[in-house]
Amino acid sequence: MDINLFKIEDFENKTAEEILKFALEKYQNRVALASSFGAEDVVLIDMILKINPNARIFTLDTGRLPQETYDVMDRIREKYKINIEVYFPDAKLVEEMVSNYGFNLFYKSVELRQLCCKVRKVEPLNRALKGLDAWICGLRREQSVTRTEIRKIEIDTAHNSILKINPLADWTEKQVWNYIKENNVPYNALHDKGYPSIGCAPCTRAIKPGEDIRAGRWWWEAPEKKECGLHKK
Repeated sequence: MDINLFKIEDFENKTAEEILKFALEKYQNRVALASSFGAEDVVLIDMILKINPNARIFTLDTGRLPQETYDVMDRIREKYKINIEVYFPDAKLVEEMVSNYGFNLFYKSVELRQLCCKVRKVEPLNRALKGLDAWICGLRREQSVTRTEIRKIEIDTAHNSILKINPLADWTEKQVWNYIKENNVPYNALHDKGYPSIGCAPCTRAIKPGEDIRAGRWWWEAPEKKECGLHKK
């Protein structure tokens, strides 16, 4: 990784489009967007494909996603005429986990919830990132207490020190939705039903007025625990 050729801190004042243009031109097929098809990710899909219609986009299908997520995946595929790389969890690992701990193990303890995330998300992500020099994410600082310090470009020490690119790090929720509306970007129908953050169906609920935007994710856990392991430092 030739990270010494540029200063990461210099990108903090760059726009999302400028950062994406840099990443796509520099790394070409060795950079990809990791998309869960939430609001931030569909914004990035639209931005990226306007820069490079052949850019790589992948998703992790955990096997427990809401139907509305699959619906928006197909709407995105049809609108932009793209192929989406899909990574599934290892079937044997899922079978062993469910046999040992049950179908709804994630409700039993933080440790078992993290195990489920590891099997269904982290292991497939590790396969998706093989051969990449950088990956693009839709993380924003205002999303949760665990994300307030993210930078627009980071060294991902959890994944062989490749670059982790967060073009929307400084965006507000209002900016995200303004972009979606102004550019007619398809989005997950659950957003209109009180779901600002969407993950697996059993681990996601609508939020109540005044709640934090990530309150509906693993709502039975403390806020500082609410990460699935994909974004470890």
